[in-house]
Amino acid sequence: MKFILVAVLGLSVAGCANNDQYGTKETVGTLLGGVGGAVAGAQFGSGSGQLAATAAGALIGAFVGNQVGQSLDKADKQYAYRAEQDALEYTPTGNEVTWNNPDSGNSGTIKPVQTYQSPQGRYCREYTHTVYVGGEAQDAYGRACRQPDGSWEVVG
Repeated sequence: MKFILVAVLGLSVAGCANNDQYGTKETVGTLLGGVGGAVAGAQFGSGSGQLAATAAGALIGAFVGNQVGQSLDKADKQYAYRAEQDALEYTPTGNEVTWNNPDSGNSGTIKPVQTYQSPQGRYCREYTHTVYVGGEAQDAYGRACRQPDGSWEVVG
């Protein structure tokens, strides 16, 4: 069963461009997966049901984020980060950018699915990122906005 996480991979890829600053990849994946899962879970239910969905989403997201973090090495994350930046900057909505690490065999696809301007006037894009580790696919969803320096910041 595949879990769709809000920004799990996008955040972990962007955050791990300098892995030493953010700690181990498992820790980063766990924390960001938990946040992404909580955001995803909060979209369901109301009242105490929404709280339960948020908690469940956080737990599932933390677990899956940890597993993805364990699976991707620093080189994988650099390939994915470059592809993510290219996809967000240059790729038309609906088209895919692929990345591949020939040394690990891990790969992925990034597809912008919507482009819009935020209320603060920033240009933003929603995207999907599928990562293939050992033949297994993990799907993630993210949103990123262009920063003043031209790079893209994942916002959830």
